[in-house]
Amino acid sequence: MLAGYRRALGLTLRGFALRGRAVGPGPGPGSGLGLRAVSTSWSPVGAAFDAKQQRGSAPGRETGLFGVPELSCPEGFQEAQDKALQESEQLVQKACSTPPGPEIVKIFDQLSDALCRVADLADFVKIAHPDFAFREAAEEACRNIGTMVEKLNTDVELCQSLRQLLADEVIMNSLDPETRRVAELFMFDFEISGIHLDEEKRKKAVNLNVRILDLCNEFLTGTHLPNKIDKHVLPEHIRYNFTAEGNYLQVAGLHADCPDDLVREAAYKIFLYPNAEQLSRLEELLASRNSLAQLVGYDTFAHRALQGTMAKNPETVTQFLEKLSDQLSKRTQKDFEMMTKMKMKLNPRNSKLMPWDHPYYSGVLRAERYNIDPGLYCPFFSLGACMEGLNSLFSQLLGISLYAEQTQRGEVWSEDVRKLAVVHETEGLLGYIYCDFFQRPDKPHQDCHFTVRGGRLRENGEYQLPVVVLMLSLPPSTRNAPTLLSPGMMENLFHEMGHAMHSMLGRTRYQHVTGTRCSTDFAEVPSILMEYFANDYRVVNQFARHYKTGQPLPKNMVSRLCESKKVCAAADMQLQVFYASLDQIYHGKHPLQKSTTEILKETQEKFYGLPYVPNTAWHLRFSHLVGYGAKYYSYLMSRAVASMVWKQCFAQDPFDRAMGERYRREMLAHGGGKEPILMVQGMLQKSPSVEDFVDALVSDLDQDFETFITDS
Repeated sequence: MLAGYRRALGLTLRGFALRGRAVGPGPGPGSGLGLRAVSTSWSPVGAAFDAKQQRGSAPGRETGLFGVPELSCPEGFQEAQDKALQESEQLVQKACSTPPGPEIVKIFDQLSDALCRVADLADFVKIAHPDFAFREAAEEACRNIGTMVEKLNTDVELCQSLRQLLADEVIMNSLDPETRRVAELFMFDFEISGIHLDEEKRKKAVNLNVRILDLCNEFLTGTHLPNKIDKHVLPEHIRYNFTAEGNYLQVAGLHADCPDDLVREAAYKIFLYPNAEQLSRLEELLASRNSLAQLVGYDTFAHRALQGTMAKNPETVTQFLEKLSDQLSKRTQKDFEMMTKMKMKLNPRNSKLMPWDHPYYSGVLRAERYNIDPGLYCPFFSLGACMEGLNSLFSQLLGISLYAEQTQRGEVWSEDVRKLAVVHETEGLLGYIYCDFFQRPDKPHQDCHFTVRGGRLRENGEYQLPVVVLMLSLPPSTRNAPTLLSPGMMENLFHEMGHAMHSMLGRTRYQHVTGTRCSTDFAEVPSILMEYFANDYRVVNQFARHYKTGQPLPKNMVSRLCESKKVCAAADMQLQVFYASLDQIYHGKHPLQKSTTEILKETQEKFYGLPYVPNTAWHLRFSHLVGYGAKYYSYLMSRAVASMVWKQCFAQDPFDRAMGERYRREMLAHGGGKEPILMVQGMLQKSPSVEDFVDALVSDLDQDFETFITDS
């Protein structure tokens, strides 16, 4: 998953956490750095993760977070922010006095970089740092940088300097494609914020943006709040499943994995009970987004949000979702029939399949059919072995190695954070990955990739190395065993590392489009593609060894695991189609024809199949409406592309270096500096249709790749 700084108004802060250019028209990946192939501070990656983290750091002076000297204390955020704001004001003056030419694009990118260097870093620190004072200071820095961005978005003179460049046909035709695209992206970001409007409408656009941001924060908070109920309402024998508060019980989730049908039903009905304030927030958020989109010239918010994506417009997304739903329909029905039979077997008195049953009974079916016990797999997936597996894969495919590097005092926010240097065999050091992998109190339970600093070509000819954080929630090692991963954790590690490689290899000239700073429906392709590698026996066999005996993971266990994922997979995908369709309707034509709850009911019945439960409001818990508004379909479309790339390019040989280089050259190297569909075309050597996307997803449900076939 990509996380990061909000896409602000005109001058976008594209800090996908969320998720540079290779040799080409821009600088080579080692430009200005010299080749750094060996360092005395680097050590093997596997040992670094299976060993207890050394207390203490490398000798030398204390530094600040991520090596930023000012950030050795919370007050340093004020200093870093003041420097960024001062630099920004100077760059604005420079942009306004520079004649049209490529220099304008460079100045805009420097301006974007100056703000993102603080905003992206602060955006990570405000949620992940264990010290409240650091989190509070980072939050304040985010607010202040955001205020500066709002000011820049209303700066007509600044926008005019870019508009003059775009209006000069001769100069525009002389620019290389990446520079031209970045110039157009900056102007697009201005225009969707209303810079082209008269002063009164521009003020309205700014006010709407501010209100939308507040509503997003309020709605997001509301999606996680527990609901309370008088404990006497529930049967006594199930009350212990919920947290007691005096005479009340607190229900903080759906308890989807609980074997007791009554507990799941109670949790579903109580946790999803409508909240009037949350409903009001959602309605105002959707209406405000629509008003802003129409104010700046779009039919709907979805049209505005999908500009520049692979899908391009909501009509294509709707076509994709409807065709996929049609193809899934019969398979989904069969899945629901299997779940119903299982429920009848376990609970004969109440065998009607309900929405709270789907996650539980699909899990029961998987376990029964393939005897999948995660505990049997964990000993083969020590964290160190998995990291060595990734290292080996990247080395064979891309010529890249991962090395553990000792940190300086003050550089990391927790002593168990590891720092990796990413090194290419001929191009040298490409960037750094900070691995914040382990659980700790108050740490968010989410797997995320954060861009802390984007790569770009600096004015002195050196390349600014990208810095990212991968955040997971893994159990720590014990006295007797290293950290052991379940199959799901291992797959998530590969997924997030896919984002990290995109950041390392998307070596663009401009940080505005570096790495994962690309369209949402393309950004998940590299990460989902890594899941295919994680499920291929030839890859797994290179690293999965029992941490005590050294015995390799048997092939039939990998086969069973992979086949188990296809059990009820059609119903799981149908659920995603429902979510994506709901998202499209909410962000489509306004005013909405019915209430958001009535739309939920209709869409659930059309695109899912299990009945809507009266007096529930699942949409008020749909947190993705904030970060993925009108773009929830991206998960499905990215998976379709990843599936096509895997089957066509890597299924035959997952270690094919020539194909790995093509993947880097065509898909990773451009970041967001090239239209996403053109990158896909370059990799697949054809332009995929909506039907191709649908076929790729559906074929994954029943295709047995050769590598998954159990040894005879």
